[in-house]
Amino acid sequence: MIQATDLPDTLAVFPLPGALLLPRARLPLHIFEPRYLQMLEDVFKTSHRMIGMVQPFPSKAKENNLHSIGCAGRVTQFSETEDGRYLITLSGVSRFRINKEVNGFTPYRRCDVDWDSFNRDLGKVEADEDFNRPSFLELLERFFESRSLATDWEVLKDAEDELLINSLSMMLDFDPEDKQALLEAPSLATRRETLVTLIEFALRGGSHEEILQ
Repeated sequence: MIQATDLPDTLAVFPLPGALLLPRARLPLHIFEPRYLQMLEDVFKTSHRMIGMVQPFPSKAKENNLHSIGCAGRVTQFSETEDGRYLITLSGVSRFRINKEVNGFTPYRRCDVDWDSFNRDLGKVEADEDFNRPSFLELLERFFESRSLATDWEVLKDAEDELLINSLSMMLDFDPEDKQALLEAPSLATRRETLVTLIEFALRGGSHEEILQ
C-alpha cells in the first residue's frame, strides 16, 4: 500500500485524450513515442514509479492546455517488444491537482502537484449504498445493444460497486471532457450518477454540448 508520504511532489505527466485512470483501477498503455520511452526509463529510476495521466484540452489555446486534475498510476507491469516499444500497466494510486508545470530539459512534461484534496483515494474500496444494480444493468444492456457490444453479464452482476462503475467509466467510449467529469466526481455515487447521465444522453442521440447545458 502506498502511503501519503510516498507521493512525490513532482510527476511526469502523460497527456492522452480519452485515456482515463481511476484509483485502484488498471490502465494498459502502449508506449512508443521517443519522448515517452524516455519518460518511462526515467520513471523506472524513481522509488515510486508513478506517471500522472492528464486530459489535455481539445484546443491548445489555453496556456498549458492541461486539465488541472489528473490521476497518478504506478507501473506494475511492463514488457518490452523486440523493436523497443513498451507495453505497460498503470495501477491507479490517487488523483492530484496540478500546481504548475516544471520547466526543464526532459522531452516530456513534468508538473508540481498537490494531493491534499484526494486523501480518500488512498483508502479502502468505495461502496455505493444507493446503487440500484438491476436498473443500472438494464440501462447498460440497452446501451451495449445500441453499440453492438458484448460482455459477460454474470461478471457484471457479481462485480463490486467500485470495480463495476470505475471499469465502465474507463472503458466506455465517451468524449475526453466527459471522461474528465467522471474523473473529478467526488464520490463513487457521484461518478455512477454521471455515468448514468452520459449513457442516457448517448441512447437519446444527445451530444456532449447538451450534457453540459
